[in-house]
Amino acid sequence: MSDTDTTSTLIVKDQPTTSPASTITLATHKKRKGRGLLPSRSPKFIVGAVLVLAIVLFAIIAPIFSQNPRSTDNPALEAPSAEHWLGTTKLGNDMFAQLAIGAQGSLLVGLVAGAIAIVLSLVFGVLAGYLGGWREDGLALITNVMIVIPGLPLVMVIASFVPQRSWQLVAFVLGITSWAGAAYVLRLQTRSLRTRDYVYAAKVAGERSFRVILVEIMPNLLPLLTAQFLFAIIFAILGEAGLSYLGLGPNSSITWGTILNDAQSGQALGRGAWWWFIPPGVMIAVLGAGLALINFAIDEVINPKLRNAPDAARRVRKAAKTKGVTA
Repeated sequence: MSDTDTTSTLIVKDQPTTSPASTITLATHKKRKGRGLLPSRSPKFIVGAVLVLAIVLFAIIAPIFSQNPRSTDNPALEAPSAEHWLGTTKLGNDMFAQLAIGAQGSLLVGLVAGAIAIVLSLVFGVLAGYLGGWREDGLALITNVMIVIPGLPLVMVIASFVPQRSWQLVAFVLGITSWAGAAYVLRLQTRSLRTRDYVYAAKVAGERSFRVILVEIMPNLLPLLTAQFLFAIIFAILGEAGLSYLGLGPNSSITWGTILNDAQSGQALGRGAWWWFIPPGVMIAVLGAGLALINFAIDEVINPKLRNAPDAARRVRKAAKTKGVTA
């Protein structure tokens, strides 16, 4: 055998017996693995998104096809019928129209209050956690004071001193009283992120603090920020409903809370006018459940233990069943 044949035989023997995975296979595997981290595949997220989207579409489309919610030309306390799908109130207001406009008011209160709360959380949480030192201590002191102060009683005190309350004022008050808990969580998470190697590398490269926070830290906080934002919306909608039921909500706008207040003052329960108070209560409950389900799905993304808990439970049950059959 010649030297050339021997070399060829060695080369053939040294080659791997299995071909490497193709680029398409690797990309597909990574894509599938990445999809497992997204909440879109969670049943909780799907159900929650459907509920929230349905209410948002109702708030946008329903007022177009309904009459004036403040009109009193209709018969008073009329039961649901083909002309008035959800009946009328004591003053003759169409309940379907009021429910549609009230959906817009409650959603706006929740969104504005949630936006204010998340902005304050970023300032007193992310900024404090990144800066450190005396600046963190000062911002943390304000956060701790706001955590100690009870939110809802403070809102009630503030609202009682303002005779004319718009939904913007109620949303502002709810927003500035609901950010402290989220700021505390964000500060702890930011303190952990600022010690990572890529943050140190960005600082050594001469990047400005604003860019380091925006590019290196904020992307890692997006799931947590989304969860805190949804929680702030839920708190604001429930808080506005509670304030309105007590007569401290917006008195120049229609929300689900003001409808419940009108039903309470109009003795809807005693008159048997269930259509006056049940629909807004159901809408508040459905919206809160939808946002909570989305929040739970995001929590599973943030905490892998929650995401893997169902699979682990199934494996335990399967192992116990197999052991029982073997025994």
